[in-house]
Parts: sequence; structure tokens; C-alpha cells
Amino acid sequence: MVYQAMPCHAMSRAGAASAVVMDTGCASTYKHGAQERLSCAGPGIGQGACSNRILKVMQDMSVANSFAAYLAGPSAQSEVLRRTMVDCQIRTFDVTDQLLLERLLAVPREIFLPAELAPLAYSDSNLLLRPGEPGPARSLLPPLILARLIQGARVSATDQVLDIASGSGYSTALLAGLAGDVVAVESDKGLADSMRHSLDAAGLGQVRTFVGPLDQGAASEAPFDIIFINGGVEANLDKLFAQLKDGGRLLAIQHLARDTTGRAGKAVRFEKIGGEISSRVLFDASAPVIDAFRKAEQFTFF
Repeated sequence: MVYQAMPCHAMSRAGAASAVVMDTGCASTYKHGAQERLSCAGPGIGQGACSNRILKVMQDMSVANSFAAYLAGPSAQSEVLRRTMVDCQIRTFDVTDQLLLERLLAVPREIFLPAELAPLAYSDSNLLLRPGEPGPARSLLPPLILARLIQGARVSATDQVLDIASGSGYSTALLAGLAGDVVAVESDKGLADSMRHSLDAAGLGQVRTFVGPLDQGAASEAPFDIIFINGGVEANLDKLFAQLKDGGRLLAIQHLARDTTGRAGKAVRFEKIGGEISSRVLFDASAPVIDAFRKAEQFTFF
């Protein structure tokens, strides 16, 4: 029997004759419970090179333990996948906040996804959620982008946070373990109902969820220390800025106006100081623009 490692960037369902172990770009095939060798060929993390952290995980994680996790069932498998995601994707993308890393290890992403997407829970690709009402699919931020954006928010244990367009509730669950109070707003009732169910299943009944226009925020719960937008924005942030406390931060992926591909963007932290809004680019990132934050089309008359 061969136990084949799955890529960090395409972790999926382990078949009956295989168990997920580690990124194939950093590990060779394991046969009969024995580690044959390590290699750094292929599309691994860090532009094809294994980081020291990943090598250490490889050394620490025995095949026997990984196979035991496979035999133990979904819960143990999920723990292995979360550890692999953190070591292969998150840490290598300059996410160093220890409390955030612990939260990523603790929260199983698959419980916040529909059954058909659960096998892709730890992939670094964009996942699309079908809304409960007619409209465009909601794109979820990949875990590595989500994690680094949360890190950029500088969340403290006393912060009141507004999470916008979470879709699945995963970002809300991560924030709920870092902040003092979290409110989530979703415009689609079907997604909101699913998010509420998942949060309750995760023991996060204290998180308050609302259905409403995303660009309106949650004025009844304001002001907030942090407003976190799960996607791209072009415009319509003024009402959210008004709901920030002085010293508050708003995080989003800002779409570059001149980009015609829709792929270029910057992760931005907006800060409210003395009633004025300033911004700082954190890193390059891309995400589909959320409809509520799309700039209105302008027509040119000749």
C-alpha cells in the first residue's frame, strides 16, 4: 500500500488506499510506513524550495502517526491537514502572529463549507459559495490571504470586530477567538443561515449575525475597532468608515482601478485618526470585487 502526500496547494479527499501526509513538493512517496527520502522538486511552497519549518515538520511527523490519524477518522485527519496548511502555506507567507497561528490550528475549516467543498477546505485556491438567492457566487479568500489580512488588522482581546461578507463563517470563527466581541453581516439569507448553523456547531453562539446590505455595515452595533471585509472593494466604504472608532482599522483587498484583468490588487489597512481616514498597503493580493463595493459604471457621452 502506498501513502501519497497531497500538495498544500491542492489538498483534497484522501482515497481508501491513501492518507494525506505532506506537500508533494517537499516530500517523496511513503511506502509501507517507511520514509524513503526528502526532495524539493516541483511546485512546492517558497517557489519550489522547502523551508526549514516544513523540513522540521517532516521530521517530526512520522508516517505511523499520520496513518494512525487516517485510521482514527475525520477529526484526526482534519488536524493533520490543518497543521500542514499552517506549515506549508501560512507560515511561509510571513504570518508570524502566534495567537493567530494557534487559532488556525484550532478551527476546522471544513465545518464551514458545504459538503461538496469540504475536501478542498485546506487548498490555497479560491472557493466559490453558491448563494441561497439568485446572484453571483461568493468567492472565499484563500487561507493564506485571509490569515495575513487578519494579522494586518492587529486584533487585540478587547477589540469589537465587524466581519463583512464572511460567506461561510470561517473568518468570523477565527476572529472570534482573537477579539473580545464579533458581529458578522451577510447580505444573502441562505449564506447567513448556513453561517449561523456552522458558528453554533463550533461553539460560537456568542457571535451575533445579521442579514443586510454589506455596505451598510451594522450601525446598531457600532462603533467598531476593526471592520474586516472578505473580498475586493472599489468604492462605497463611507458608511463603514463612519462606524469605526477613532483609531479603528478597516481591512480589505483594494482593486486597482486601471487593472482590466480583475486580478491585481493590494491588501490595505485603512485607519481612522481624528476623524480622518488614511491607508497603508500591506501586501499584494487579489480577490473578486464584492458587488456591494463595486464602483458604479460611468458612461461617457460623445
